Amino acid sequence: MNTILFDDPSTKKNLLPFTFTRPVSEIRVGALTIKEKWEKWLPASYSYLTEACLSKKFPTEKTADNLFLNGSVLPGEDLILALKSMKRSQMIVKGEMLIAFYGNIESVEELNSPAFYNKYEKSELKSEVASIQNVYDIFLKNEQANRDDFELLTKGKTSYDIEDPHTRIYNRQNIFVEENVSIKSAILNAEKGPIYIGKNAVISEGSIIRGATSIGENSIISINARIVGDSTIGPHCKVGGEISNSVIFGYSSKGHDGFIGNSVVGEWCNIGADTNTSNLKNNYKNVRIWNYLHEQYKDTGRQFCGLMMADHSKCGINTMFNTGTVVGVCSNIFGSGFPPAFIPSFSWGGAQGFDTYQFEKAMETVPKVLERRGKRLNEEDMELLNYIFKVSKKYRKDLEL
Repeated sequence: MNTILFDDPSTKKNLLPFTFTRPVSEIRVGALTIKEKWEKWLPASYSYLTEACLSKKFPTEKTADNLFLNGSVLPGEDLILALKSMKRSQMIVKGEMLIAFYGNIESVEELNSPAFYNKYEKSELKSEVASIQNVYDIFLKNEQANRDDFELLTKGKTSYDIEDPHTRIYNRQNIFVEENVSIKSAILNAEKGPIYIGKNAVISEGSIIRGATSIGENSIISINARIVGDSTIGPHCKVGGEISNSVIFGYSSKGHDGFIGNSVVGEWCNIGADTNTSNLKNNYKNVRIWNYLHEQYKDTGRQFCGLMMADHSKCGINTMFNTGTVVGVCSNIFGSGFPPAFIPSFSWGGAQGFDTYQFEKAMETVPKVLERRGKRLNEEDMELLNYIFKVSKKYRKDLEL
């Protein structure tokens, strides 16, 4: 079956700045990205239908018969059963959300056309469905996603032994260790949720990990790190300090002390030593964060919400982030004081003000960061970053010195 994960235009904009650089289905929640979950639940050939600026890097591969799935939806047993019994004349919906249909469309904009919906008979999904509609949903739904992915990743497999005599283990049957993992003098507590440790990961001396948590392959948990639960450390990351209910997509570093909680960090980011994020307001009111769809601050309905930092952004030592701070792509934050709660893409500065991080200067740094992990900046990524630099200009003008 040829399966295409489509981006609902409104949802994709609601999930900025993370969807500046990826389709919605490439968001990591739990141990796996949404696309990786679908590949395990419903084995097939997968591609993407997303906006034009991403389609070169994430192309659409079509056949005569295509199943289109909403890229924000997390698969589950009831949904899979509904898909398997779906007729070609039907579309599956949940309320106002389109979940799946068979067909052949050219662009995501067609999904807003009444003529498109008139082609199908609507079939309402009776069971609940999990989806990522807001940036804070990524950490809110991460605990359950880690539990679900633990089952997917470990089914029919046997965990490698934890041989280090100085490592303390609680609820061993809820811990799964892949091959070539190094664990030394750590505490692994899976009493409240599972712990998954990917291959070639390093769990250093004195580190404490509580479930539900997943550690991606080739990631390093630094000496005395505290992962206090419901968190995801993606592949090829290095983390230290205290991390609570947060998701780091991959290839990013928070190697030193400092706290991040109820936060989401993209790829190729670097968090300076002793950086701290506020995740609770002093007055205990709901957190408001910048929303790209509405182009204003919106109430999250949540008391806890920390930092949302998109790909290629960095902050210097001792950076202090306000509750609910949103940082765009390829920004550099440094200096004393609290920077504003919305920092657009390609911004350079801090609490005292920002300049534009000129594209040419940024492109001197990005390739160096990738090379450290054995990657190269290709033409597609360069074009995409240049596009983001241009479209984010309107947001930068209000912050510039």
